[in-house]
Amino acid sequence: MVRVLVVDDEALIRTGLTHILDAADDIEVVGAVPGGQAVRMVRELEPDVVLLDIRMPDVDGLTILADLRRMPQPPVVAMLTTFDADEYVTTALRSGAAGFLLKDTDPEELPRLVRTLAEGGTVLSPQVTRRVVDGYLDHGVREPAAIRLTGRLTERERAVLALMAEGLANTDIGERLHLSTGTVKGHVTNVLGKLRVSSRVQAALIAERAGLLSPEQGKGAR
Repeated sequence: MVRVLVVDDEALIRTGLTHILDAADDIEVVGAVPGGQAVRMVRELEPDVVLLDIRMPDVDGLTILADLRRMPQPPVVAMLTTFDADEYVTTALRSGAAGFLLKDTDPEELPRLVRTLAEGGTVLSPQVTRRVVDGYLDHGVREPAAIRLTGRLTERERAVLALMAEGLANTDIGERLHLSTGTVKGHVTNVLGKLRVSSRVQAALIAERAGLLSPEQGKGAR
């Protein structure tokens, strides 16, 4: 079972997301709380995935994200937003968020996206992708710092990075490269360490800034 904690200041959103996810046989919503209770509930419930509202009146979602990332074994965190051009998108991705979802995501898609997060993949709503494209990257510009970082990778690690950039989970990467999931996990750990980042999204963006990805793969990274 994938254990999920929903954090949102609106009771209606918490109830709706809980209803959608609990309908899946392999997903359990272990809690649905406002922002002020988030860190305590993560410690108590130890969820695999946290769906975290980025804008809340009692506490800022980015502050919660930072607190969760400092935990010894942090959960996977995907940010929730109502706005497709939220100015906090860049900060959240740089701070280690594994994904960014709009609250009006298709209910039929939501369980699949949560599974992807739990398996180590990344998810970005198409509208958020446009925000990243328009505001986060310099199109066509290869950055020397990114080139130096990716130059540390082995050929196999570059292959793994390219598939990470498509948002694939470890099991899917293993199938593509004919590797065991454990071996893929090892490569992912090495990639993150060599690139000096803490999330797969950050790694994918470095790969694009280094010019390693095709246009199609770049879309997957975002």
